[in-house]
Amino acid sequence: MKILIKNGRVIDPASGFDGVCDLALAAGRVLAIKNIAPGFAPNKVIDATGCIVMPGLVDLAARLREPGYEHEGMLESEMAAAVAGGVTSLVCPPDTDPVLDEPGLVEMLKFRSEKLHQARVFPLGALTRNLQGEILTEMVELAEAGCVGFSQAEVPLSNTQVLQRALQYAATYGYTTWLRPQELHLGKGVAASGPLATRLGLSGVPVAAETIALHTIFELMKMTGARVHLCRLSSAAGVALVRQAKEQGLAVTCDVSINSLHLTDTDIGYFDSRMRLNPPLRQQRDRDALRAGLADGTIDALVSDHTPVDEDAKTLPFAEAEAGATGLELLLGLALKWGQESGAGLARSLAVLTSEPAKVLGASLGTLQASMGQLVEGGIADVCVFDPQAQWTVTDASLRSQGKHTPFSGYELPGRVRCTIAAGQIAFEGRDR
Repeated sequence: MKILIKNGRVIDPASGFDGVCDLALAAGRVLAIKNIAPGFAPNKVIDATGCIVMPGLVDLAARLREPGYEHEGMLESEMAAAVAGGVTSLVCPPDTDPVLDEPGLVEMLKFRSEKLHQARVFPLGALTRNLQGEILTEMVELAEAGCVGFSQAEVPLSNTQVLQRALQYAATYGYTTWLRPQELHLGKGVAASGPLATRLGLSGVPVAAETIALHTIFELMKMTGARVHLCRLSSAAGVALVRQAKEQGLAVTCDVSINSLHLTDTDIGYFDSRMRLNPPLRQQRDRDALRAGLADGTIDALVSDHTPVDEDAKTLPFAEAEAGATGLELLLGLALKWGQESGAGLARSLAVLTSEPAKVLGASLGTLQASMGQLVEGGIADVCVFDPQAQWTVTDASLRSQGKHTPFSGYELPGRVRCTIAAGQIAFEGRDR
């Protein structure tokens, strides 16, 4: 299919290109930027006047709920939510049911997602069998089946020796290990430790749960030479440790969720279960440090941490409610909101959604997919067209995800996606929400 996008403000954070021009797509690739051949005959013309044309978003943390949790989300609904939010590539954790610890399960998930012709799915394989933290999975076989890295998802490893061996295995083959830093025993609470959790009578998770895990991971990285991506930092102390690790030359990257970037523990209010999240919402000083870390590059990427939860599991007392929130469709708007409020600017707001998370995935994805997260002639034609002036209000009816619970319900967000193109095919065309 040949597509011509006219009169849009084309922004490519990877190269720094920013200008009003036309964009030509053909055969799933970017054919030309700015200098369109006179003989180009498109099948479809998209007038992007007043809109920003950017690379498709890359989300490093999105649960699609298949297999095993279809009552909370299905591939069809969650992939539709992804492209409605401008997301054309996403990474899904291995905590499905059954767990993604066998090549056949990974191949089935990729086959099912590819048949939908929407966002591109990159599964993470389980680091240990059934995420039980005892026996390592066959990482080579899982990588051959399509896994881009290996993770314990939300299940912390209690055995440091198992983690050491996992990092050694991964380092031998150049794989990235994706870890959420959380100490097993300190991380069992439901809210961040502090005056609010004490006043509400909620079990707390101290900052030390994150920092102890970080110290352990960094020491093991020095021993093994492994490459690690840290998932969803939540504290000011954690940001400081990552900054120090990067200065020491460790091969570490990290991300932060839209929830931790915008909310604090006070948003829990009167036991609002929509705020029951992992990691738990921390104090304002932590949120401010996360915002600063994302702006200065200490934190590499912003993620939706999309975790759809059904009504029965969410409408429970706070401590009993299932952790998680819908986020795919909010990722762009909340990034723009952060950029405006923090002074980080539009370029950085878009970079943490495109070129920076694409770097985390790395060039091991192949020559064509190495252009993911950027607009470059000959590169993959993943494009998001959005109206930066449009405002929309987050409501249940506005969400295409099967999960309707979000802590941002009622928020007015900037940026409405008008069109999402995935691999040269139109995956979503907007309508009023």
